[in-house]
Formats: sequence, structure tokens, C-alpha cells
Amino acid sequence: MSEGASAGAKVGRGLLRPAAALASGVTMAVLVPPFDLGGLVWVAFLPLLAAVWSAGGKRPGWRGFGLGYLAGLGAFVIAFEWLRVVSPVGWIAVAAFLSLYPALWGMFAAKFANPWREAPVSGDDESRIAKKVREKSAKKDNHWRQSLRSLRIAFCVAAVWCLTEWLRSWVFTGFGWNSLGVAFHRTPVMAQSADLLGICGLSFLPVFLQAVLVQTGLRLWQEAKGGKLRPHIDFGVAATLIALAFCYGVWRLHTVGKQEGVRLKVLLVQLNIPQEAARRLWSPTDIHLGYEEETLKALRAIEEQDAEAFEKAAAEGGDVVLNTPDWVMWPESSLVGRILRLEDGSWGTWDENLQTMSRVFGEGDFTLVMGLNEIEGEMLGDAMVEKENARVWNSLVLLNPQNDLQTFRKHHLVIFGEYIPLVEELPFLKTLYEQQSGAQYGGAFSKGESFDPLIAEVEGETVGLIPTVCFEDTVPRLMRRFVRSGPQLILNVTNDGWFKDSPAAAQHYANAKFRAIELRRPMVRCANTGVSAAVNSVGSSAHPVTGEPQELRDEDGSHLTRGWLLADVRIPTRPALSLYAVIGDAGVVVLGLLGLVVGVAGRRKG
Repeated sequence: MSEGASAGAKVGRGLLRPAAALASGVTMAVLVPPFDLGGLVWVAFLPLLAAVWSAGGKRPGWRGFGLGYLAGLGAFVIAFEWLRVVSPVGWIAVAAFLSLYPALWGMFAAKFANPWREAPVSGDDESRIAKKVREKSAKKDNHWRQSLRSLRIAFCVAAVWCLTEWLRSWVFTGFGWNSLGVAFHRTPVMAQSADLLGICGLSFLPVFLQAVLVQTGLRLWQEAKGGKLRPHIDFGVAATLIALAFCYGVWRLHTVGKQEGVRLKVLLVQLNIPQEAARRLWSPTDIHLGYEEETLKALRAIEEQDAEAFEKAAAEGGDVVLNTPDWVMWPESSLVGRILRLEDGSWGTWDENLQTMSRVFGEGDFTLVMGLNEIEGEMLGDAMVEKENARVWNSLVLLNPQNDLQTFRKHHLVIFGEYIPLVEELPFLKTLYEQQSGAQYGGAFSKGESFDPLIAEVEGETVGLIPTVCFEDTVPRLMRRFVRSGPQLILNVTNDGWFKDSPAAAQHYANAKFRAIELRRPMVRCANTGVSAAVNSVGSSAHPVTGEPQELRDEDGSHLTRGWLLADVRIPTRPALSLYAVIGDAGVVVLGLLGLVVGVAGRRKG
């Protein structure tokens, strides 16, 4: 072979590992909407594991770091492309930062949990790897030890991957969207294990299985060359764990779905108002009229359906179930006017809000649930006015026809959306935000402080409400703080219109559904551009009677539509406390730390 051909072959081999890492990253990206190729979760890690474990050289940890970073870029640049709608610079910056987490995992896997390089080696690393595997395969009755070692390595890389996903959801307020377990959002049986260690813990099995497969594959190849195949206990253990998870899912689907509950009818109204970043492109008058018209149209249509059902029952006999809604629900920041709130709990609001509420309440006896901005007020003589330097909250509001009002003030604010860190000390950040988003920065929201559930009466039962605004329904550690014994319902109001017709809303919904599984509480969510839906305690939107999906979509299946949906929600009266609701993220943190310790100890021993 000529020197040129030899150099070309060397370069080609050198590109194989980066290409494998990128392939894994791209595969991880297509597990979630808009691609939804969730079945690939069982093979997504194979190229990355092979690349990281076979990385030679004197600094395998840094090579693993680089390969993990490439995989992260492949995943996050594609999956979070919708951030480009608001800020192209932010899109790349977020992807570049989040890629550090798989990079750290790659460093650990290459240096401390590497089955082909557990002890320091010198010389030709790849030949040493092959030699080591051959020598171990040649030892009599060595398959038990090899399988145990394989299981140990697989446990370490899977546990630490779960830990890095948790860190990604927590550091600097966190952005934990699209962890590996979200691939199961359309696979209810496998998704049920999320009630044990949360969505991050759900990522353990796919990584564990693939780590075993890569190790077993190399041993099988060596054994085939030697002409003698041996038992692979590690593969059997991995397959057994998958089977147990499947059986657990079947059991939970059967038991959770059979719980007794109270019935709640919720009318979800969605207008699909177009936006440019935070700026809605409709006038305040059009927004208020839109909610009035769509809500009244829905209420009258439901009334006509009930009248027809009543006439049919009277003529043919039998019972009739009326569909009059108990609640009407509008999305985040639905009306333009703010709620003015005094320290004693009394409140007022803009005339435009009062007029819209009055027209809607005139059509029935129901509770109005909506997202509004709330601001501190005070009395000036007989007038209620805004305080000087008043705090402003992004709030979820419950209001009944008797003007009894409850509010929840959002805790988890979106960075560069609802606040800009250090904006007072670094004013150029405000300018940068306005240049990137095309919208004026109107100041920061304040964080809410209460973790007490809101309260509602449903069929004579007192139901606790777990309130969330916007992306808070993708933050499980926050939501579990509202969990109490007795019947509870998760509420979410959101506005994903910032991201137009991108996959953002579909990804938001895919991530949010796991809160219903983790906490074993049903969920109702209302959005401006979708996905407005009802989700039961096993993470399914199926209607409790008909089985039809309770998701507001048009004839083509798109959630980007104007319309309404009457959702039928069954709220369990005696819901169990899931393991995740009790221990929270402590389980996955302990799992990850154990993986770290076992990996480092194994490296030193090896």
C-alpha cells in the first residue's frame, strides 16, 4: 500500500469514532417529536458506546469527553432547533452548553467504566484490547466472571447517564427536556416505571441493555473466531430486567386505571393567536372577543347536544348524562388586563377583563380557570391602584361566579423569557435580548413563594390542584412539592405560541405527560397553540368511556388550531403515593453516585 493510501486509511479510521458519536446524537434527537421514532431508543447508544470504549491514546477520558460532546451536539442542535424561532444565537448557545453533560458522561465511560481498558495500558491500545479479550475468553469457566464484569460496567454507565440527565434538569435552573426516557411517551407499558425514579431513572434500562449488547457482541465475535461459544449471563440479566419492567407496566396500567374517582368536565378553549416572541399579533380587543366568541360557541353547542340527549332519553327511556362543563379553561396570559391584588387578598382587574368574564359567566354556572398576569396593588383613598415598584407574577387563576378568586404565582421562571439574570448590572443583556427576539423587554416577573395546592369542589369532594404555568409541567421536582394525600389534579396553562409552528409544543406535551405518571395524578392542560389535552394517571389522553384521545387537534391532526374540547377527567379519590412522589430525585441521585463509586473503584482494582 502506498504512503498516500495508508495515510488516507488512517484518516478514515480516525473519523469513524466521531461519526459514530454523531450518529448516536442524531438518533437521540429523532426519538422525540416531530420525528417520534421512539423505538430507536434501544439502539441509539450502540455507536457511541463502541466509540467511547475503543478510544485509544494516553488520555482516553478527554477523548471520551470529545465524543460525548459530539453526540450531545448532534442531539441538541436538532431536537431544540425550535429555539431558533426566538433566538438563533440562543439556540446554538443552549445546544453547546447542554452538550457538556453527555461529554462528562463520555469522559467517565472512557476512563472509569471501560470494559476494554479498565487498567492503564501502554503501546498499541487497540491490539491490547483484542489480546485481553482473547485471553479472558480462553480461560476455562471464565464466562461467569466476564458476565458479572459486563453487568457492573453496564450498571455504571447507565446510572451515571441518569445522573447527568438529572444535572441537566437542575444546574442553572435546568433544562431537562427530552431525556432518553421521553422516547416512551407513546409506549404506555414501558413509561409506567417513571413512577419509581422519575423520568431520568426511566433512561436507565435502554443504556444498560445497550452497554451489555456491545460487550456481549465483542465477546461473541472473539468466541466465534475461537470456535467455542459460551453462555452470556449478562445478556440474560438485561433481558430479564426489560421483561420485569414490561410486567410492572402492565400491572400499573391495570391497577391505576381501575381506581374509583370523581368526574370533572372541563371545556378547553384555544385560539392559536400568532406571536413574535412575547408580542401577540392580535389587538387586545380581538383577543378578548376571540375568547368570548369561542367559549360561547362551545357552551351553546354543548347545550344543544344535552338537549338532544335529553329528548332522546325521554322518548326511548334510560338515563342521560349531561355534558355541561364544571370548568372553562383558557391558556397562559389569556386576557390582556392584569389582576390587581392587595395584601388582604382582595382584588380588582381591568374593565375589559370584567366585561369578558361577565359575558362568559352569563352562559352557565362554572369555574373559570385561566392564566393572567398578577400585580401588587394598594388602596389610594377609595381607589385600587398599582404599587410603586410593584412585583408582577405570571399566575394561574381560578374564579367562580361569586367572584371567589384563587391564584398560583409561577415559581420556575424561564431564563431570557421571563427574567434576564444580572440585567441591572449588565444592561447590554437587555439589548441583546431585544435584538435576538425582536420584542421589547418589559421587565422581569417575580417568583411565587407558596407550595400549597389550590382547592376546588368536584362532586362534593374537595380536590387539591397542583398548579403549573408554562414549562413548569416539565419540572417534576417542583410539582412533587404540591403532592398531598387525597384526590388531586394537575393543572397547566401555557402559551407555546412563542415558537410558532415548530415542534416546541409537541415536545412540551411529550415531556409533560410523564408528570401524571410520576405523581399518579391526572392532568388537564390548556395552551394557546396546543397541545390542549386531558391526561389520566397512566399518562394517556384516552377518554374514560369512549377511549378516544382527548387532545384538541384539527382534521389533519395538527394542534395548531383554533377550537374547543370538552374533556372528561376522572380524579381518583384515593390515589396512591408513588415512590417518586415520596423520595423525589434522591433515588436517581443515589443511583448515579453509586455508579460513579463502583466505576472508579473498578478502575483501580482492574
